Amino acid sequence: MNARGSDPSPRSAASRSLKVEELTSESPGMTRCLRLASLASESDVPVLVLGETGTGKTLLVRAIHNSSRRASGPFVSFNSSAISDTLLESQLFGHERGAFTGADKTVRGKFELSDSGTLFLDEIADMSALAQAKILRAVEYGEFERLGSERIQRSNARIIAATNSSLPERIREGRFREDLYYRLSGLTLRIPPLRERPEDLPALIASELELSAREAGKHIVAIHPDAMTRLLSHPWRGNLRELSHTMRTVVLFCDGDVVLPEMIVFDNPTSASEPAEWLSQPAFGGAGRTEGSNLALSRAIAGHVRTVYELADRNQRKTAKLLGISRATLSRHLKNLELK
Repeated sequence: MNARGSDPSPRSAASRSLKVEELTSESPGMTRCLRLASLASESDVPVLVLGETGTGKTLLVRAIHNSSRRASGPFVSFNSSAISDTLLESQLFGHERGAFTGADKTVRGKFELSDSGTLFLDEIADMSALAQAKILRAVEYGEFERLGSERIQRSNARIIAATNSSLPERIREGRFREDLYYRLSGLTLRIPPLRERPEDLPALIASELELSAREAGKHIVAIHPDAMTRLLSHPWRGNLRELSHTMRTVVLFCDGDVVLPEMIVFDNPTSASEPAEWLSQPAFGGAGRTEGSNLALSRAIAGHVRTVYELADRNQRKTAKLLGISRATLSRHLKNLELK
């Protein structure tokens, strides 16, 4: 998911005003998602956005709101995870003065604040059974009461929900209401993870690098081909969030105007005895990748190992630590390079 003529990073100010038509992709799966998002922006149908953590669900939801006829209305976001029933009810529906200890004034809730606009319910799968029951009524009829009041309030907010969990699975487990699921999923959009969108990676990497460099006050003009190969072959389990964090780190280490391979550091959750992901896997994988591209990646990896080995004064322990791999894995690479 890239932005035409604007920065697509969720942390950039420009992203808050993006419209669906400004988002582009070279990936078939993401292209389909954007087509559905465009349809969603043309109506008030409830939307359910599915996607792994860090895929840009909030960015897409904001774009739908900005492209809809409700764009001039409020956009209100609410994260449903890890919050008590009482606090959740107060935040969603508001409360009257004296409703509970510490309630010294009347407060409007998210449903009321988003009237004539969009209410984004993030991490919807983490809501308790009681919260789900109360939300069902508000979603279905647009009616609710503030805590401490019997007076019915009304809101015509458009509801968009998101989750990184499987709601059908939670329904089977008895952890999510089936009737609420059908009320929320008028149109379902699935954002593919980055590992399914290799076509989009070059543009996303360039965009994140530009933004991170600008934030750091640095002038970086290029990425070394071996460095780009390493970035493209990374699995990106953290998706856009991991990409953003990685490029910030790259900029921190970059003391020139070109990003070199040794400046790229990934947060590697694997233990030291396991080979780093980028060293153990072929390029990209899947259909449409030729044997030639795999060989090119192998040469790039070999070149990077050689470079780091020389930078570490041929110290194997230091080289293995810099690469994030075990000594045994490094030994195999060095043997193949005939450098040992």
